[in-house]
Amino acid sequence: MKPIPIYEPQLSGRETANVLDCMNSGWISSRGKYVEMFEDGFCKFTNSKFATTVSNGTAALHLAFLALGIKEGDEVIVPTFTYIASINAIRYVGATPVFVDSEPQFWQADCEDITRKITPKTKAILAVHLYGHMTDMTAINSLAKTHNLYVIEDAAQAFGSYIKEAHAGTLSDIATFSFFANKTITTGEGGMVTTQCPKLDAKIRLLKNHHSSLTKKYWHDEIGYNYRMTNICAAIGVAQLEQAQSVLKKKATIAQIYHEALSNAPVTFQNTSHEMTHSQWMVSLILDEGYDRDTLIDYLSAVKIETRPTFYPAHTMPMYAFFVQNKHSYLVAEKLSRQGINLPSYPGLSSEDILHICSQIKRFFKAHPQ
Repeated sequence: MKPIPIYEPQLSGRETANVLDCMNSGWISSRGKYVEMFEDGFCKFTNSKFATTVSNGTAALHLAFLALGIKEGDEVIVPTFTYIASINAIRYVGATPVFVDSEPQFWQADCEDITRKITPKTKAILAVHLYGHMTDMTAINSLAKTHNLYVIEDAAQAFGSYIKEAHAGTLSDIATFSFFANKTITTGEGGMVTTQCPKLDAKIRLLKNHHSSLTKKYWHDEIGYNYRMTNICAAIGVAQLEQAQSVLKKKATIAQIYHEALSNAPVTFQNTSHEMTHSQWMVSLILDEGYDRDTLIDYLSAVKIETRPTFYPAHTMPMYAFFVQNKHSYLVAEKLSRQGINLPSYPGLSSEDILHICSQIKRFFKAHPQ
């Protein structure tokens, strides 16, 4: 059996032709037609009013906090169960991350814990849509309105995810996306910032381009950043958008096969709320207590199946231990981290590959009874 990676991008459309067009035209940096085409296409797909390309998803988060004026002394509520970039970007602007636990069904931020953690210093809630499922934005926005808070969506993993008809990234003040190679659509490296507010969009565009004056060449009246996306990356993104619906459909099929094949195994998949469309960025599950997740990862690796553990909670990282208010208040996040695993989920995965993976997982459980 050939090795099965955790993820590989699907580059079967016009990616090569678009990149060659950039090279032949000479437009290979941050100017060129594909940047605007990608932004316009992304707005159309997500139904966002504004979208601006950036160099990566972490840069997108940094710009979002800067544009909202979040600074030292402000608190930002964020789930501890997330990729570290969500937390790092809060610290980039000097703000304080306030960690909240996850709820056990959908693995998103626990809104009751958010309510408990709001203080007079709270400036924003960062809603991280993990593994393709969205946070309860109705509850988040209700809390934000009551307490006069900003809402940022970290939608790095949620391209193609919806709450009813609303695409991820359209239910907040600002939202951010990542197009790293393992994302549903990729530009290699890259990101996007979306907003429904023209003033915030204008601010983001200034900040990502060294805060260059729009009227006076080489004049900069504030500190800015070089967070622009290249025309080459955007050219890949344009081609990826053209295939997005078929990729999302294939990923939904992959998830369904996994769920059916492992229905009797001692595992629990990340559930999906009835109001939401899960993009299935990563098919993720947790092992029942009594089974060792890392032993399963090693077992699958030995038979050439690559998997990955779910994220370590940010509050367990040494540089963020200082911000932990109560080390015993993140029990769900710690279980999701300890027992969770991401399975191969890329669109080129065949049904035979998936069934082989499931067969090996069931073989592991048979060989390692509880």
